[in-house]
Amino acid sequence: MAPSAISETLPSPLPTKAKSPQPAEDGQVVRAGLEKTPLEAISHGPALSGIPTFPSFHEERKHVLTHMAATFRFFARQGYTEGMSGHISVRDPEFANLMWMNPLGRHFGCLTAGDMICLDIQTGRIAGGNTSRPANAAGYLIHSAVHKRRPHNIHAICHAHTNAGRAWSVFARPLDMLSQDICNFHNAHAVYANYGGIVFASDEGENIADALGENNKGAILMNHGLITVGETVDEAGFMFGLLDRGCQIQLQVEAAAAAGIKKNIISDEEAAYNFTMASEKHALYREAQPDLEYEFMMAGGEEVIGKGFEALQSLAP
Repeated sequence: MAPSAISETLPSPLPTKAKSPQPAEDGQVVRAGLEKTPLEAISHGPALSGIPTFPSFHEERKHVLTHMAATFRFFARQGYTEGMSGHISVRDPEFANLMWMNPLGRHFGCLTAGDMICLDIQTGRIAGGNTSRPANAAGYLIHSAVHKRRPHNIHAICHAHTNAGRAWSVFARPLDMLSQDICNFHNAHAVYANYGGIVFASDEGENIADALGENNKGAILMNHGLITVGETVDEAGFMFGLLDRGCQIQLQVEAAAAAGIKKNIISDEEAAYNFTMASEKHALYREAQPDLEYEFMMAGGEEVIGKGFEALQSLAP
């Protein structure tokens, strides 16, 4: 957690699941329990805090870009790099028409807050940040289309070409709910099954935005890779890792099933309950923190990954 955070936003309460489902008068099973937030439900003792708030946009922007760089370093540690491919974008906390992206051709594992470029979402105009390198043109076309389509519930987008993601994408199939964790994508991920080549025109970005729709948290892009979205870069980054691991697990399970071993898939009822309790924005922000804190520690401190922020070119919204 950044030391500049001054308060924590409290998540909305949700019903917790009873130890045993209680039969209703009509014979249907209903859930009972205390009203708790997802973070309260998972915390034994004082509840973990949610998304932090800040005394100024300057401090919030520093937190966001530092966590963005740490997310890239997590991606590098997971092997999500592929030459110059892959990008993360984050909507600026002060100017909703601007987004921050990584520079083209700099390794994910080297990125700091001071490397990020700020672009106008509508026009692609460079609006500030580090202007020593270009942004990724294909990345701009994809990310701007998604940001424009969902300005109210998407503030961060992650896209990369992972091994498991690309392998599973060739089947153009969604993931089965094979584990508790992957239920974070229950009825909340799509498949874009019309590969359109390297993105050099706006049409493909628009098609990917169409696939994500109004509520999906991620999409499998056939013959291409994966994309996830979130209200924070922390959420989008955690969900990207979860989607990639989900593809890897699905590939392993399909290989075993081909030998005649039965698959046991989580029921829609249980998957929906898991989604409700685990896919809230504060819980997903918190899910990302162990990996980001590890990156801070390995880099020698949060200030190392935040390096260069104060030197970024001023924004011209």
